Amino acid sequence: MNTGRTIFSQVMDFLPMSPFRKCVARYRGDHKVRRFSCLDQFLCMAFAQLTYRRSLRDIESCLRARRSKLYHMGIRGGASRSTLADANDHRDWRIYADFAQVLIATARGLYADEDFGVELHSTVYALDSTTIDLCLAIFPWARYQRTKGAIKLHTLLNLRGSIPEFIHISDGKLHDVNVLDILIAEPGAFYVMDRGYVDFRRLFAMHQASAFFVTRAKRRFQFTRRYSRAVDKTTGLRCDQTIILTGADTATTYQAPMRRIVYFDAEIDKRFVFLTNNFVLGAGTIALLYKARWRVELFFKWIKQHLRILAFYGTSENAVKTQIWIAVAVYVLIAIVKKRLHLDQSLYTILQVLSVTIFEKTPILQAFCDWDYKDENTTFCNQLPLFDL
Repeated sequence: MNTGRTIFSQVMDFLPMSPFRKCVARYRGDHKVRRFSCLDQFLCMAFAQLTYRRSLRDIESCLRARRSKLYHMGIRGGASRSTLADANDHRDWRIYADFAQVLIATARGLYADEDFGVELHSTVYALDSTTIDLCLAIFPWARYQRTKGAIKLHTLLNLRGSIPEFIHISDGKLHDVNVLDILIAEPGAFYVMDRGYVDFRRLFAMHQASAFFVTRAKRRFQFTRRYSRAVDKTTGLRCDQTIILTGADTATTYQAPMRRIVYFDAEIDKRFVFLTNNFVLGAGTIALLYKARWRVELFFKWIKQHLRILAFYGTSENAVKTQIWIAVAVYVLIAIVKKRLHLDQSLYTILQVLSVTIFEKTPILQAFCDWDYKDENTTFCNQLPLFDL
């Protein structure tokens, strides 16, 4: 007799089901569906992410091998590869995009006080993108170059907890700076970007929205110095200036003073020129904020290594976006589980443990306990000798 609940179902208990049903109803995901619901689809794809399945056939084989436990995992419909492939191709990917935003909002509250290396009470975001190469013959809709296909993941990462709060999936041809037209700036928040996002018309719109930006200056941009502040050059700072743009186009597109900070990193022997519209924080803090931007690079590296977003289970645009958004939802769900269960392990360790205990029927906390095995040499006084000498 089956007793207890699988670890997979215990993890899925952290899903807010009422918002999920609203997302499904919003796009009529379960309209005329008899057996394999949107929840079944999500659970099968989440299982694939947590156990590193490589293909639909791989998912089907593993789930059918544990058919007696599917009901206890919450999967009510049949988990055949044809059914899952059809669901990925035709059910609106926005169901899972909206649901991922629900999980992101929950995670943001849990990680609101998380330390990211800079003493600052404001919200700090890192904006960047990563490219995922695709075979043009298999994904003809993702044309990037004449013989190549690719998609881009434009991500706005909250540095407190490394939670992706905004993701836009585009073809590989969309330039990074165009994402600023889609992004709604949050007043009082800091947006840290590399110089690929330097467009002074868009940065001025962010300035007018009462948001702050920190970015690197492009070479040979024209400006005039209005004021200089004293800096401690032993810390690597070289100058802290208030400037006005004087370029033929920039003088009219950004009509406000800007702050220019020059920092020299002796460890890598490199000079950095930062631009920001914040005149309150210290120059050293601005440099630290830009240094923290590398967390988004680590985030891209992490999800490519530990989530299934490089090899896709379907070839249509809808299937690709569905898989990416469910992968993001699973990542954020594990971050929520980590916080709510007060786990000390990293997300990588948690995923590794879940991948080998997913079908176990044991309390989830027990799976993450550290057991110290000790070889105790106990001697009994009434033990008879083995050999009589």
